Amino acid sequence: MATWINTPAELQARQQLRPSRIGLDTEFIRERTFWPQLALVQMAVGDEVLLIDPLIPGMPEALAPWLTDTSIIKVMHSASEDLVAFKHTCGVLPRPLFDTQIGASLAGIGGGMGYQKLVQEITGVTLEKGETRSDWMRRPLSDSQLQYAADDVEHLFALHDAIVAKLEAQDRQQWLADDAERLLASVEHDEDRWPHLGMRSAQFLDAPAQRRLLRLLRWRDQQARASDRPRSWILDNELAATLARVPPVDEAALGKLFDQFPKAPRKLAGAVWQALNTPLDDEADAPQLLQATDANKKALKKLQEAVAQVSQSLGLPDGVLASRKHLESYLENRTWPAPLAGWRQQVLEPKLQPLLP
Repeated sequence: MATWINTPAELQARQQLRPSRIGLDTEFIRERTFWPQLALVQMAVGDEVLLIDPLIPGMPEALAPWLTDTSIIKVMHSASEDLVAFKHTCGVLPRPLFDTQIGASLAGIGGGMGYQKLVQEITGVTLEKGETRSDWMRRPLSDSQLQYAADDVEHLFALHDAIVAKLEAQDRQQWLADDAERLLASVEHDEDRWPHLGMRSAQFLDAPAQRRLLRLLRWRDQQARASDRPRSWILDNELAATLARVPPVDEAALGKLFDQFPKAPRKLAGAVWQALNTPLDDEADAPQLLQATDANKKALKKLQEAVAQVSQSLGLPDGVLASRKHLESYLENRTWPAPLAGWRQQVLEPKLQPLLP
């Protein structure tokens, strides 16, 4: 049964029930903004599903105690963007977190499984997908929207129970706790210090060009946050890489280059020029992307094969232990990547270190 909650007092009253766990999901809009606009919060409490309207004044403040109560496990699926929405709207993050997508990967059920697929795999229930792209900011929401929203948390407890049983049988509960906390920490400290590492095209840039790209991406991120606009609306990746690869000789040349790109930020040309040509205090410490040489490709392949062997021996899906990006970082910088610290380092580093050229 789904209950529409449109007064903070209704939500606060239910917290007196002191449940040991809740299921959480959100609907948000992020097409034209940097920050997600929280439009709906779905919460499973016992046998009840609460559909909470965060647009009501005082509702984010009423939600916060639920999220910060560490005696309540928050069961979510693929929670990363929902966490950003909670942090931006409520100012807090849900702890402790049990992410069923991460849990399913670590339990060997499947890697990166969507909610509908995981529900079908574990419960046999087939869910509808019809309201995925709905306008969740409108009021009132339609009956089909309300049903879709309720479905998104109705089966979380069943997933939680099944995954916990598998993790306990494999003694991997701490793996999930560590990964969930790492995810929370990444949202809590959400400014990416080295955004150039996330651009595949940057591997074709030499070291000075990668530093120029880092300057532009740091500036873009600051602009996007301050103006609440998507990063690509400030400066798209293609133009950023072009400027980093062959920097214009002066502002006039920058203007001519902008004429070749319809989405170039012409009004911000002066700021782009300054960002491109102003060294960062820490750019000398920036890790470099692995250059796409034949020797590096062979070395990377050996690391990937070793990771695949370890994954197979542990019954883990491909991609759970280490991504290509992290292996490239390890190969290029010879230091263990921070995102792979903890249990991953314990099972992987003894296998990978001897393979470094």
